[in-house]
Amino acid sequence: MQGALITGSGGFVGSALASHLPSHAKLSLGALDWQERIAQAPLAGSTIFHLAARVHEAGGADEEAFRRDNSLKTEHLAEAAARRGARRLVFLSSVKVHGEESPGRPFRVSDPPAPLDAYGRSKLQAERNLARIAAQAQLEVVVVRSPLVFGARAQGNMRSLLALADSGWPLPFASITNRQSFVHVDDLAQLLLACGRLPAAKGNTYLAAHDEVFSTAQLVGVLREALGRPKRLFTAPTALLEAVASLGRGGDSMRRLTLSLECDPSAAQRDLGWRARIGLEASAVEMARAWRDSR
Repeated sequence: MQGALITGSGGFVGSALASHLPSHAKLSLGALDWQERIAQAPLAGSTIFHLAARVHEAGGADEEAFRRDNSLKTEHLAEAAARRGARRLVFLSSVKVHGEESPGRPFRVSDPPAPLDAYGRSKLQAERNLARIAAQAQLEVVVVRSPLVFGARAQGNMRSLLALADSGWPLPFASITNRQSFVHVDDLAQLLLACGRLPAAKGNTYLAAHDEVFSTAQLVGVLREALGRPKRLFTAPTALLEAVASLGRGGDSMRRLTLSLECDPSAAQRDLGWRARIGLEASAVEMARAWRDSR
């Protein structure tokens, strides 16, 4: 792809995408001079993959920081891209713009947004800013909403779950029968490339996901098998797990393990011929190996 530019190229998803684009420009938006960096970036005729973002933070969220890093910077980048004749902007958003729990079926792009945290709200506002700018200027925009991303460099909640799985302690997850969508980082990179390259993607929003879904009990079991640990899962009421976790201010983290968050990737499959290939077991083996190597 000629004229590709990536923001967040050093991050988890950005590094995977960059590995498929040996010729690309980089734009860092984390420094205080981010506006000057946008002004100097080679935007004319470019295909921009905007992946840089503020992600979830332990101990609470600063609403204004999320708004600045995920909404305002996206708006400034898109305005500059439109003004200077960029070809297309592909924006990595999140399934969390729909909320924290799917409604008994997978989320579809047509479902109304209902973000419940600062991260989700900032991503939704960024999407709305992009839609407005695309309508006013000759800038093609494509949005990809991602669920949980698997891969060797997965951080945050996945690192915590790997530590728990590697502990060997009995865990009270056997009765959790939720349904969670995921996508491997390499499959997500391939979808982003398709969104940047194919005419059919223009102006659309897609949900990224593997056709396979998992429950927390299944994921922990697969991780423990990959780590060479016995499964050791026992049954406990989900409501009790959430209540006990809330006492220690871990209610949100526990609900991410108990609630279903499922999304429908059929639009990307239909329009772009994309399909996620790397399943749960292969992802678990990769993450377990990387976790052990890091230890």
